[in-house]
Amino acid sequence: MASQQEKYEAFRSLHDGKRAFVMPNPWDAGTARFLTSLGFKALATTSAGLAFSLGERDSHAALSRETILTNAAAIVAATHLPVSADLENGFGDSPEDCALTIRRACEAGLVGGSIEDASGREDAPIYPFELAVARVRAAAEARAGLPFLLTARAENFLWGRPDLDDTIRRLQAFEDAGADVLYAPGLPDLDAIEKVCSAVSRPVNVVMGLKGRNYTVAELEKIGVKRISVGGSFARAALAGLKQAAEEVLLNGTFDYPRLDGSEAERLTTHQAGEGDA
Repeated sequence: MASQQEKYEAFRSLHDGKRAFVMPNPWDAGTARFLTSLGFKALATTSAGLAFSLGERDSHAALSRETILTNAAAIVAATHLPVSADLENGFGDSPEDCALTIRRACEAGLVGGSIEDASGREDAPIYPFELAVARVRAAAEARAGLPFLLTARAENFLWGRPDLDDTIRRLQAFEDAGADVLYAPGLPDLDAIEKVCSAVSRPVNVVMGLKGRNYTVAELEKIGVKRISVGGSFARAALAGLKQAAEEVLLNGTFDYPRLDGSEAERLTTHQAGEGDA
């Protein structure tokens, strides 16, 4: 197995490369091994996928730092690939909360993680600009000297604030504060994504699989996107397959739903690519 430092270096090299790469989001050890076996180069956790599996809401209140990091550590242990984590808002409002979360994430074996500027409060869903920047700066300072890539997220478009100028202003400030990767989930179209990519000099992550128009890897790469994640969309696709199978049995009394055979399912969820290979 690669060391944490080696995983970090491999992860950073993906961001420094010429091509965009896809970083899918498993939600447990089995799905981490499954995606590893298919040939992806890096993985990221998903708070939404984890919440679905636990029967909880995807929210700061429902998923604690301990729950998120325990899940992340299980995913790290299940794969030889670099793993980055969805670290919500850092599990607290203060810069010190963000710093603690980054240190704990690195201790869990993660080589990357994201801090968002969403507060989780309905009355004030986005942190004020200066506080948001201070939180990213504290996270960046906490990972100094550690094998850890920090992603800073500007959440306006997920919280009913479709202000592209403010989003870009925040991402530029996050870059200046030390973030390694920048991310604004929910951007409405390719034009907005391209404007974000052109406005910053650090790698940009976008998420595909949300509602609305989705774009190909080639389209996103052409406008400057470096990293593509899928958030909770693979988990939702798995649940859609489960729903289809269950409804077929319940409503039709038949068992013709598509499925992997047992040996293939076991192979994909227990074998890591590279383990025992010549």
